[in-house]
Amino acid sequence: MNPQDIRNIAIIAHVDHGKTTLVDAMLKQAHIFRENQQVAERVMDSNDLERERGITILSKNTSITYKGVKMNIIDTPGHADFGGEVERVMNMVDGVLLLVDSVEGPMPQTKFVLRQALERGHRAIVVVNKIDRPNARPDYVVDTTFDLFVDLGANEEQADFPVIYTNALTGQSGLDPAEMQDNMESLFEEVLKTIPSPTVEPDAPTQMQATLMGYDDYKGKIVIGRLNSGTIQKNQNVLHILSDGSQKPLKVAQVFTHQGLGRVEIETATAGDIIALTGLGNVGIGDTITDPDDPRPLPPIKVEEPTLRITFGVNTSPFAGREGDFVTSRKLRERLFIESERDVALKVNETESPDTFLVAGRGELHLGILIENMRREGYEFEVSKPEVILKKIDDTWHEPIETVEAEVSADYQGAVVELLGQRKGQMTDMQIRDDGSIRYTYLVPTRGLIGFRQQFMTATRGEGLINTLFAGFQPHAGEIQTRDHGSLVAWEPGNASSYGLHAAQERGTLFIPTNTDVYEGMVIGQHIREGDLDVNVCKKKQLTNFRASGSDDALRLEPPRNLSLDDALEYLSDDELLEVTPKDFRIRKRILPKNERRKYQKYGGKVKQ
Repeated sequence: MNPQDIRNIAIIAHVDHGKTTLVDAMLKQAHIFRENQQVAERVMDSNDLERERGITILSKNTSITYKGVKMNIIDTPGHADFGGEVERVMNMVDGVLLLVDSVEGPMPQTKFVLRQALERGHRAIVVVNKIDRPNARPDYVVDTTFDLFVDLGANEEQADFPVIYTNALTGQSGLDPAEMQDNMESLFEEVLKTIPSPTVEPDAPTQMQATLMGYDDYKGKIVIGRLNSGTIQKNQNVLHILSDGSQKPLKVAQVFTHQGLGRVEIETATAGDIIALTGLGNVGIGDTITDPDDPRPLPPIKVEEPTLRITFGVNTSPFAGREGDFVTSRKLRERLFIESERDVALKVNETESPDTFLVAGRGELHLGILIENMRREGYEFEVSKPEVILKKIDDTWHEPIETVEAEVSADYQGAVVELLGQRKGQMTDMQIRDDGSIRYTYLVPTRGLIGFRQQFMTATRGEGLINTLFAGFQPHAGEIQTRDHGSLVAWEPGNASSYGLHAAQERGTLFIPTNTDVYEGMVIGQHIREGDLDVNVCKKKQLTNFRASGSDDALRLEPPRNLSLDDALEYLSDDELLEVTPKDFRIRKRILPKNERRKYQKYGGKVKQ
């Protein structure tokens, strides 16, 4: 294929601004589907977790053909925790579609993804989406987007961006919000006019960088990337250059190009196209595939450093091995290091203990998605409370800081300001919106945000909106009190009875229903006060021959608080672990026996022998 007939574009935006829905509209416009074919919404979100949560987690690519030009489209995540997915695909594309909501305008993640595109010199087409919203304000959105381009140091060509208005849900687009067409041709025409064809060397030696990874049960690992120069053929001998400079000869088994939602096998791929290769064994993200006779390594892919870390360990609870298929440290280690190869923003390190591994990521959601995926695959393990990664700069400890944008109604502004103040937050901006709501912008230490989202939603009765973005490192802000309640802890093993739970619920909020198996040291609820409280939830009511007149009062149990995996991670205290199995997850104390736990606390973290 002639490189002049190729356009490689990434769709970038803040979370929930409509990237994946826009891809749906573009695929339908290009007649990728049959007329009578039933197509699910957000067809690119093929992962079960993506469908359940309504967010994109992994970057995925597809292609369409318009007027003889092949458009390779990469759908990227919008959540800040998956920014590594956006950073690494920027070397595959030559331009971006920047989606902006017609009401909200540029948001924190918009700034992050746009910075990545501008630093690589990419042109951008601004797509103002959801133009049908009743309170849409397209002029304001375009003005604030231009200000963002200027703030990020865009050159004159980049700042002179075209604007397309769309309603991705109905497949409409146009150059004017008042004159919309029932198709996406306005967008396609602008892509042909604005986004340049790839700058490549068709006659130079083969050179390609592994940017994305796939897996097939029959073909094995699939390496995806853009062919920067030369051609690559089926059964061709190539040289694999690792990030440390070491080299290894390999042979390409198959070559695929993307067509619609599928891959089509071809004999020869030409420079400029995004292709997929099989048979390359242990090629990792950022490695170079090149010509053995004239090797030309590419610089490794660099992404921002992780900010949070947790420990993964072999399950040591009394229920260990009951529910999981993979329970050994060997299996756990193997799975974690495979994940670190796929995800360049994730770092895995071994510790002094052979049963424990240190895993660092971008945020709670980033690590939570890994835990959920492993749980569904049959792994059983335990994880600790997330903690921030500190850096020493000029002999002073610095900690990660995040920009927090919180939008609340006037009724809850006092509660939100108080919560952020308790977490050492510094207000940098406050805006009153047209509808009376208030948008606050704060700089808050990352450790102050661990467990904050749940409290924020409770304080705003579920009406508040909050977005965060990594903003850099600042000197350590001192101690932050993020949890003001202790735990209700089971003090004997057995089966939780209604009688025992009824007594416990007067001391706090329960996490478990009746007839749940518990063990000593397992957290069964949240104490209403500071400090932990040991309770006996397995005790039974003693029966006698004496009865009160009438019937005994029926025991009424409040419905337990149903913790999600994210809620459980946020809840954890320093002395607690989360036991994760394919069927359930349980919060537990690190030291299970009640007496040993008390000794540990009495002697300042050291158990007296």
